[in-house]
Amino acid sequence: MNKKLILLIAVFFPALALASGGEAHLSKADINLENTDSLRRGARLFTNYCLSCHSAGYVRYKRVANDLGVDEKLAARDMMFVYDFSKKTEGQPKKIGDLMTVAMSSEDAKQWFGTAVPDLSVIARSREADWLYTYLTTFYVDAKRPMGVNNIAFHNVGMPHVLWELDGLKKPIYEVKKHKHGDTETEEQVFTGKFEYLTEGKLSPAKYKEAANDLVNFLVYLGEPGRMERQRTGVLVIFFLVILLVFSYLMKREFWKDVH
Repeated sequence: MNKKLILLIAVFFPALALASGGEAHLSKADINLENTDSLRRGARLFTNYCLSCHSAGYVRYKRVANDLGVDEKLAARDMMFVYDFSKKTEGQPKKIGDLMTVAMSSEDAKQWFGTAVPDLSVIARSREADWLYTYLTTFYVDAKRPMGVNNIAFHNVGMPHVLWELDGLKKPIYEVKKHKHGDTETEEQVFTGKFEYLTEGKLSPAKYKEAANDLVNFLVYLGEPGRMERQRTGVLVIFFLVILLVFSYLMKREFWKDVH
């Protein structure tokens, strides 16, 4: 019994420690898929700043426009900037029923960035909303990096800070913490959660965080566009099963009332 208990602790304790340690620094994202205004703002940011490199190849423009209550003509004008090069070398405008793909090929991406640029259709399901929100709000200037920036949530990130004109340029503020190990003492620089702004962005820090939250909200929607419909259907199904349970119980009593 003791050996089994020790084995369970050995297996699960490192995982629990990693989970708690990995999420301790994450900022909380305010996800609300019923907030259509937030989703529209997030869609605008995604198509203007992300869709030039990152595709959302499992979702169609038409589905996004209909779900967010955007007229298809307006969606074609304000969201569909990427041309389709799959059939013609010179490219042609995308149609409202097309997938949200990008013109950049994986070969070009590897040449320019060193790796293929990931599709963002289900990024919120693999990375989770809090991580994405922290990632978007913790870019900082780092002259040692090829793109000139680094990230608190994703150290040595290879992606440029595409939202820099909204966020501004900043550097993290660290504090020194001392640790004693017997007779020796070591120092560690710990991020305080605050930044010093080198140049201001078009948005204030508070407004930029709201914009980043809108973008994450939209990415969560992309991960499962039918999520709200599924949840509403689930409530109706549970309600139906409760009513069915009542009638089933009454029928059971009727069938068994003469059985002793």
